[in-house]
This record gives sequence, C-alpha cells and structure tokens, in this order.
Amino acid sequence: MSIDLPKVANQICILRLSALGDCCHALGAINRLKKVMPDSKITWVIGKNEYQLFKNIEDIDFHVVDKTNLMGAMLETRRALRGKKFDVILNMHASMSANLISMMISSERKIGFDKERSRDKQHLFCNEFIPAKKNQHVADGMVDFVNHLTNKNGHPVWEPLNLNPEEDEIKKHIDENKVTCLISPCSSQRYGKKYNRSWSIENFIEVIKYLLGQKNAQVIITGGLSETEVEYSKKIDAENFSEDFVNLIGKTSIRGMAALVKHSQLIISPDSGPAHIGTVMDKPVIGLYAMSNLNRSGPYHSRNWAINKYPEALEIFEEKNIESSKWGQKVKDPKAMQLIKVDDVISKIDEVISYVNERNQD
Repeated sequence: MSIDLPKVANQICILRLSALGDCCHALGAINRLKKVMPDSKITWVIGKNEYQLFKNIEDIDFHVVDKTNLMGAMLETRRALRGKKFDVILNMHASMSANLISMMISSERKIGFDKERSRDKQHLFCNEFIPAKKNQHVADGMVDFVNHLTNKNGHPVWEPLNLNPEEDEIKKHIDENKVTCLISPCSSQRYGKKYNRSWSIENFIEVIKYLLGQKNAQVIITGGLSETEVEYSKKIDAENFSEDFVNLIGKTSIRGMAALVKHSQLIISPDSGPAHIGTVMDKPVIGLYAMSNLNRSGPYHSRNWAINKYPEALEIFEEKNIESSKWGQKVKDPKAMQLIKVDDVISKIDEVISYVNERNQD
C-alpha cells in the first residue's frame, strides 16, 4: 500500500548502515540515482566502519552513525539533521536499527521494501513500498528504490573508488609485471561459527601453490585480526612461499584492503565484503559459494566465474531444494564449504587469467 504524496524529490536521504557488501550494493543504486537525477542532493546515513570505504565519493553528504550505540546514534541523527526536511527517505536497510534511526529523520515519504522482504517490521516505519519481486539479486532490489522513485527502469552502476592515499601506499606491494591475485580467505564472523563461510586454509594453500608455480602469478592474501584469520596467517607463514607471495593479513585497513582489490587483476573470496568491492572496482571475482545463494548475493558481474555449491549444500544440510526454499535461505553448517574442491577453483583460475590476459592486450 502506498499513499498519495508529492513525487518531486530534490533532497534524498539514503538509509543503509551496513554491512560492507550490502553498502556496495547500495552504492550501485546511488550511482544510478545520480545519473537519472543529477540535480538531487543525496545524504547517505551509514555506519562508521562502512563510511571509511566511501568517504572520498563526491556529491554525497554522509551522516555517520555508530549503530553499536543505537540510542546515541538516534540522538545524534536527530541533532545533526534537525531542521533538514527530506523529500524522500529510501530505507534500503530492513533492520530495527535502521527503522528507529529513520524516526529521527524528517520526511513525508519513507520508502521501504515490500512487506514480504521487510524484516524487523520495517513496513510499520514506512508509508510507501517498492513493488514486490521474486528471486532478485540484492543489488537489483536496491536499485528498484531508484526505479520506483524515478519511474524509470535501470540497473546498478558502479565506478572504481578513489582510495588515496591508501592506493599510493599499497602499490609497493604490487608487481606490475605479473598477474596479481588477491585472496581474502575468510568471511565475516558476525553470525558466529555456525555461519562461517570461510574455505579451509589447507585448500587455499594448494591454490596458492598453483598460482605461484603453474601460473607465475603474484599472490597477496588479506584479512583482519579475527581468531580464524590469525590462525590462517600463521599456517600460511609456515609454508615459506617465494617472494611472489605477500601476507597482509591484519596489516591493512578497510581502505587499504579495497585499494589492493583495485590494483589486483583477480580476486578469490567467499561471500564477503572483498568479493563485492571487486564488483565496484570492475575486477573478476572467483566467489566461493556454498552457504548463501549465489544468484541472490554473488559478485554481481562475476557470477559466471563463481563456484556454486549452494543448491547441493541446501539439499544435504537443510534437506531442501531451491524451489521449496525462501530466496534468502542460508545453509547454516560450515561443512558445506567442503563441497568446494581445489580443482573447482583451479579450473576457474585458468578461465579468469585467460580473460585477464586477453583484456590486457586490448
């Protein structure tokens, strides 16, 4: 249900707080909005960690919140945006945190997801809804906010981010005479061990050996300081790989990691932020998918290069199939990642490096 409200929108508020991958999807919608409504003024309400990646973008005003302190975020939003009335809020984040923060923002039009995709009662905090669609990629669902607002059909648009000064800093690690493969081995740990989408370090070590030995590539591995990533780092260091291997786990910021994505030719990653940053940077991504639906949240332009064991994992670990499952159904057993074999990844590496070499010759 929607109500009859003015359709002019010059002051537009985007509400997408997190996570890194979903903010990359939201950016595709925002860039589309900037192209079809170039005179609009856009304010993006975003989480403080995610903001670090996007802060150099021009023509967007950011309001940064710390959603770990929800009450503080609400009060700060009311204070910072007091006296500013938006023509429309595009609430691309179906969560209670975003719902409550939206109450602090003045607008007569508050657009949210259709009721079926709404979570945490988002539909109670909005008065207008994008049309319901089934089996969409997350990025397409977000760009539908723009399509609804402008009454024009369009697709997500991404442009490589300006990440200076971090770009200049990471270039010392890049060998421009080789194909550089960036590996981000671990997924976010925010859902706990039952939904750990990381592939085993033993498998990654075999892939690294292949890249260094058979493909004469440079390999850089990146990650944070979670318990899993620290363990991975120690096991990799024990291999004493050649100088064409660089271990940067725990040694880069979000922006530094994204700069590595931008200056690599190939990304290997499970369903996590770096895979979707690869989309933003127009890089081929070999996504490792067994626990989440590739066609819903895979790297948007690289789904043909992904390893997709999700349908098989769904049947084995959840006793369901694609047709009978919700589109966002997750496989909550990390053993599902074992369905992805080293040979699967090596086969895709051969395909992608051939593509990269052809593109470099054009």
